[in-house]
Amino acid sequence: MKRTFRRAACAALLLIVQRGAIAHDYALGPIAIEHPHARPTAPAQPTGGGYLALTNRGASVDRLVSASAPSVAQRVELHTMRMEGDVMRMREVGGVDLPPGRKVTLEPGGVHLMLLGLKAPLVAGQRFPMSLTFEKAGRIDVDVTVDAATAPAGAPAASMEHRPGMH
Repeated sequence: MKRTFRRAACAALLLIVQRGAIAHDYALGPIAIEHPHARPTAPAQPTGGGYLALTNRGASVDRLVSASAPSVAQRVELHTMRMEGDVMRMREVGGVDLPPGRKVTLEPGGVHLMLLGLKAPLVAGQRFPMSLTFEKAGRIDVDVTVDAATAPAGAPAASMEHRPGMH
């Protein structure tokens, strides 16, 4: 019985340690930034997606207004995706509101960071710097990890239309 308990405790500790090694979270004033990551891209693919979770622990609304990753992309835009009939449409947005006491997740199929003009393919295991700028909290540099490719849950098998500059 003790041996089984020890094994279970060791396994749980190992998972916690591994999670801590994988997780890379940041804070800028009241803004918590969880696991900035991207997905690998194909060799000739000119764009990539960036994802993370933002929690506003403050008492007033803040807003993610821009991002940049000049070492990997010509520019980074804040985008939203939504289905219109059988077509997935992406549009640039001017910012992402962060209500107080709420978590906002930038994820595939919704609001995300669009890396445009990739300088090279994004490869699993790669890390690159990205600057995030918030209206009130200011600017922070984070490391983005390129995670192994996985299809988002419920990802539509529809065509996508990208319209830069649309709000």
